[in-house]
Amino acid sequence: MYSNENTEKKVSNNFMLLKLSFKNMKKSIKDYMIYFLTLVLGVAIFYMFNSLDSQQAMLEISRSTREIIKLLIGMLSMVSIFVAVVLGLLIVYANNFLINRRKKEFGIYMTLGMGRRQISKIILIETILVGIISLGIGLVVGIFASQFMSILVAKMFDADMTGFQFVFSKDACLRTCIYFAVMYLAVMFFNTLTISRYKLINLINANKKNEKIKLKNPYIAILIFIFAVIILGRAYCIVTKEFYTLNSAEKLVKPILMGIVGTIAIFWSLSGFILKIIQMRKSIYLKDTNMFVLRQINNKINTTVASMSVICLMLFMTITILSSSLALRNTMQKELHEMTPVDLNLYKTANLPEKYMSYGIEKTSTEEQREDSKIPISETLKNNGLDINVLKDITEIEVYTDSNLTWKTFFGDKYAEIKELFPGLQYGKAEEIVKITDYNKIAKLYGIKEYTLNEDEYIVLCDFDSQVELRNKVLEGGNYILNIAGKEYKSKYDKCQEGFIVMSTSHTNTGIILVPDDCPLTEEMKEMHLLSANYNVEKEEEKQEIEKLFAGNENSSNLIKTLNRNGINIDGLTKISLMEASVGIATIITFIAIYLGIIFLIASSAILSLKQLTENSDNKQRYSILRKIGCDEKMINKTIFKQIGIFFILPILLATIHSIFGIQFLINLMSGLADKNDLLPSIIVATILIGIIYGAYFLATYIESKNIIKEEN
Repeated sequence: MYSNENTEKKVSNNFMLLKLSFKNMKKSIKDYMIYFLTLVLGVAIFYMFNSLDSQQAMLEISRSTREIIKLLIGMLSMVSIFVAVVLGLLIVYANNFLINRRKKEFGIYMTLGMGRRQISKIILIETILVGIISLGIGLVVGIFASQFMSILVAKMFDADMTGFQFVFSKDACLRTCIYFAVMYLAVMFFNTLTISRYKLINLINANKKNEKIKLKNPYIAILIFIFAVIILGRAYCIVTKEFYTLNSAEKLVKPILMGIVGTIAIFWSLSGFILKIIQMRKSIYLKDTNMFVLRQINNKINTTVASMSVICLMLFMTITILSSSLALRNTMQKELHEMTPVDLNLYKTANLPEKYMSYGIEKTSTEEQREDSKIPISETLKNNGLDINVLKDITEIEVYTDSNLTWKTFFGDKYAEIKELFPGLQYGKAEEIVKITDYNKIAKLYGIKEYTLNEDEYIVLCDFDSQVELRNKVLEGGNYILNIAGKEYKSKYDKCQEGFIVMSTSHTNTGIILVPDDCPLTEEMKEMHLLSANYNVEKEEEKQEIEKLFAGNENSSNLIKTLNRNGINIDGLTKISLMEASVGIATIITFIAIYLGIIFLIASSAILSLKQLTENSDNKQRYSILRKIGCDEKMINKTIFKQIGIFFILPILLATIHSIFGIQFLINLMSGLADKNDLLPSIIVATILIGIIYGAYFLATYIESKNIIKEEN
């Protein structure tokens, strides 16, 4: 009998707790949109980037591209572990805000006789319910958003979308559920731990605790601000103007630490003097509720220096990563088509025995190999069984070198200065020399600019940005004299000209010297035979068959591999292989950058929002005073809007300034891969993405703050 009564009592208590949890959950859905927004966005983003395996299955792509996507999926899986940790900490932080927000409520429960265990049960049920709902909504959003991801993947890999269909990834869904289940277990553990430490007196008086404000000396604050500006300016200078000195990880640490210290100092000093400065402008300070807003901001900056600094640095990483990666993608895509004008490049070492001897290498070679090194590549291909008719537009040239004309020789009087700045360059490397008629044959085939020369002139072709800058230092002023093959020539131009002879994925030509046809270059100076051609077919499938001859794997009928095994030093590049490799690298970088950038953006926006909600929750009584002195709801809402707006603007404003120099640093770091001209569209896309997510959090913070302030009314 007693057992039945106890069972009924337990069921009744559990039903009461469940009912109370449902009621609290409804309130949470209405009032705590930041928490739900973070959960839903986290789940959706996580699912989207982990569902690429299903998207891959529906795309018509080549085998090599499929391998690249598999590599991307593997890398995203590893990155997802880091993302899960970040989201887990963010959820714990957000949930901690909700717990602290309800301290008084829990105090009332305990006053009515409810124990910590029962309160923990309520929170446990609420957490499970909130988790299930947010997980469900997030998965639905992620599933539909992933269809747009499919289009993005197809565009990046030039895939056929005619077979497009709605795709659902069971693996991504299961992975998302498992990761978030683990996160929620951590949340439940921290919730139980937090509740066990609460004391009734602290819960009841939670809303009565006043914040201790430490006022700073305004003069010291101004000095710290000036120090911060100087140290940030120095860091900016190092990563842009003195970029060449950052040739090791240890040297890169210095500007990073300077940036962190400068950021913290900026926010620390602002609270010490900004109020004093605005107080001098009475027309601004005494207008509407500006006095209240400015004092609130001054107090908040004073107590949130660390969090504001972290948020600023996270936003800086978001802006920089997104803008730079998108610029890299745009540049690589554009330059890829410019730098692969034909289907095939083959190059072969000329004068084989002589070259080995010049490098101090003992190498034996057959008479056949020695003779082959002196003949054009097309003859080599014919002699080894290739039907030369599979190729068309065949153009062959010879590239020379002069052992007396190296990079060191070229730099002349500037050598010591340049070597001090760039000690790692290969100054002993011989310059590549091409006769003007040979180059113009290649240029005509490639559809690029052709040149003319007088008998005493030369032209330097170079399009690798950092190398162009160095060579132009030497050429500036015009008529720079070089001794080539025992004869003096003067530069036709006072700067490098654009051009190339070998295909690449980007502008990576570090230097070619064009000379007149009568330049006394000898047979021994021949460095390389170069052949450029197109495949003599039209259909893509037929091109793929010819491609196997020059770029197949070890097990295929790869002519190049066969020739190398026979001792003929020949190698090559194909348009198809270059495009597939370039697309893969750019896509992997872009996807991972977007993934991390969005997660950092969500994390920084959520932390900033929760900090603002915590502050507004603690300061409800101050807004109550505003009502008592005659401020209507419209004026109070305007005050809240100003206050939150300034706090959202401050970190992203400083982060934007950081990003201007951070992006320049990354563009310099990726010299030859990313073009500064591609930054603007990338920055616009990044700004739109940041504006949507950051703006959503700002709007949600404003709406929720109004609800919190109204509770006091």
